[in-house]
Amino acid sequence: MEGRPPRTILVAGAGIGGLTAALAFAERGFRVEIFERVERFEAVGAGIQLSPNATRILGTLGVLGRLAVTAAAPEAVVLKDGKSLKELARVPLGKAAETRWKAPYLVAHRADLHTALLARASEHPGIRLHSGSTVAGISFENDAVAAMVEPDGRQEKVTGALLIAADGVWSGLRHFVKGSRDSRPTGTMAWRTLVETASPAGRGLVSLAPTNRVTAFLNPALHMVVYPLRGGTALNLVALTKGEAGAGSWTNTTDTTPLAHAMRGFARPLADLAEAAKPWTAWPIHTVDPNGPWTDPRGLALVGDAAHAMTPFAAQGAAMAIEDASALAALVAGAPNELPAALARYEAIRRPRIRRVVRRGVFNHFTWHVSGPVALARNLVLAARSPDRLAADFDWLYGWKTGDEADLTRRRM
Repeated sequence: MEGRPPRTILVAGAGIGGLTAALAFAERGFRVEIFERVERFEAVGAGIQLSPNATRILGTLGVLGRLAVTAAAPEAVVLKDGKSLKELARVPLGKAAETRWKAPYLVAHRADLHTALLARASEHPGIRLHSGSTVAGISFENDAVAAMVEPDGRQEKVTGALLIAADGVWSGLRHFVKGSRDSRPTGTMAWRTLVETASPAGRGLVSLAPTNRVTAFLNPALHMVVYPLRGGTALNLVALTKGEAGAGSWTNTTDTTPLAHAMRGFARPLADLAEAAKPWTAWPIHTVDPNGPWTDPRGLALVGDAAHAMTPFAAQGAAMAIEDASALAALVAGAPNELPAALARYEAIRRPRIRRVVRRGVFNHFTWHVSGPVALARNLVLAARSPDRLAADFDWLYGWKTGDEADLTRRRM
């Protein structure tokens, strides 16, 4: 793999951000080499929410049609009080979302999104995927970036114009960007499980969280989000509580005591799910300060969680990785001979948006977990706002565009 073919982009990590970056660059005429450390992909994780700012990009890259086969388009996001089960607010989605934001709001299994991205990348003539290959180090030489890749215990050097580090919150390449920030624990745990709708637990839950919507149950100790997967045959549950459980991978756990304790403030049918919906997986939430640098002007850029991992309280982690990839590709393609300027522009454009999304997550976390008079005030404010006004609050988020979607669509036609 010696040598640097013209317009070659290297991508470390074949997750959602890495595959999106590969497609975004390949669609603009670049050759892309992806290096993924695992030899074989596994169906990890559970559900994922994809708002219109993400699905719009996936559509331009030829991925949305593949994903739509298994994804669902909920009709609304509904907020409910976790104790009384009273509906507090409703944001219309479904056809209303497509009309308002020109793209669908989808919920899907994370593995289904990854499969759709991987299938599209595998068929693209401009992309090569190297599995079982870890990018162990990088250097800069002769106006190029050189990556030391370790496939099958060997070490090889591959060069390109730009290396994109899409290797997640525990990125091994982040420290090559001088001054970058390390990931840090937030003290929050994400508990996830899937419940078959035909099961006893599923039948009871469907009556509280119908399969045509995303339902969020709010409580001071935690909040739980429920939405359909796999054609409504299963419900995805994710509960966010305080706590730590190590770091680095999804962990199957049989000890749901912390979850059960946090769910005691829920109505009985919900509280019982701590036991009835087993097995749960526990994932410690870590974040990366978005104010640190994300690029080296000589040819390195961080995207997604490697740059700015965030809490899930705005349901935008994957969407921000998808946006990063699309924006970066557009900027580099627009100034291919001015890479340092393009990378500087990438940070300048993306950083304010990431900060705003992070602030939205902080706001959601606060308002969803309040109690007493503050909770009462929240409920009164929500009751006073119409569904259309609530939807308008998301125009800045869901209506975002890179600016060249139309050009990409024409290229694919």
